[in-house]
Amino acid sequence: MKTHCKLTDHGMDNKANGSVETKSPVENGQTLPDPANWAVADVVNYFKATGFEEQATAFQDQEIDGKSLLLMTRNDVLTGLSIKLGPALKIYEYHVKPLQTQHLKSNVS
Repeated sequence: MKTHCKLTDHGMDNKANGSVETKSPVENGQTLPDPANWAVADVVNYFKATGFEEQATAFQDQEIDGKSLLLMTRNDVLTGLSIKLGPALKIYEYHVKPLQTQHLKSNVS
C-alpha cells in the first residue's frame, strides 16, 4: 500500500527582477521523501503545490509515478506531456532535475 505525502514547498523563490532562485526540494526544513516511493497522486500533488496546477493533470493523464518521474529526460517533459514549452522547461529544470539529483545523492553510499 502506498502512502501519500503532502508536498508544499515549491523549491523556488521569486526575486524582484522576475527570475527565480532554486532551492533543494525541501519541506519544512527537511528533505522531501524519496520520489521513488511516490504514487501518481503524490507526483500530481507535488506539481500542484509548486504552482503548476494546470500542468499537473498531464502527469495524472500519463500515469507518472515517482519512479517514472525519476526516469524522465528533458525531452520527455518537453514533448511527452503535451504541455506548453515555458512551463515544461521550468518543470524540468526546477523540479524534475533537482528531484533526480536528490534521489541519486541519497542513494549513493
